Amino acid sequence: MAESVITRPSLLARIKNTGDRQAWAEFVDIYAPMIYGFAQKQGLQEADAADLTQEVLGAVARSAARLDYDPKRGTFRGWLFRVVRNELCDFGTARKRNRPGSGDTAIKRRLEEEPAPSADEVADWERQYERQLFALACEHVRRDFQESTWQAFWLTAIQGKSGKEVAGVLDMSTAAVYLAKRRVTERLRQQIDYLRAE
Repeated sequence: MAESVITRPSLLARIKNTGDRQAWAEFVDIYAPMIYGFAQKQGLQEADAADLTQEVLGAVARSAARLDYDPKRGTFRGWLFRVVRNELCDFGTARKRNRPGSGDTAIKRRLEEEPAPSADEVADWERQYERQLFALACEHVRRDFQESTWQAFWLTAIQGKSGKEVAGVLDMSTAAVYLAKRRVTERLRQQIDYLRAE
């Protein structure tokens, strides 16, 4: 079983130490797909979205030692979202300078016209964060259970099948299906809390 959620140091505190490879790996696992996805939604091609993701992660790494997180001033994800938007704006400006006529001015113009993120963008950013946490938690937790236990959870909780139907498919009792669902759900909650600890 993974470390206790209570004793886990804050990920933000840990990334201040640039030598903490595990903390940075966790940080990248959580946030890189969000940054990349946001960049693509803003019209960047795959290679450009990957470049932007690296720029943002580099900016975070450069400022991590000075990062003084205060929840009263807002969430870390909110700060990261501003960094992403700023880097996106800078990225468009740099591309325009380096490759005149590339068409990237549309991205910069869109960000200049809407300096603050829209409520939809913020909501989408938060949904992406929750999806990424769930996907990572599933990846970690699935290894802790037998395949039949995982399938009982997945088929009932995610695919919405009835316990009786899943019991027939997996050759388990209905009670065993619901027990498996409960055990996996609880473990996923713990893992998400572990990943979310900021």
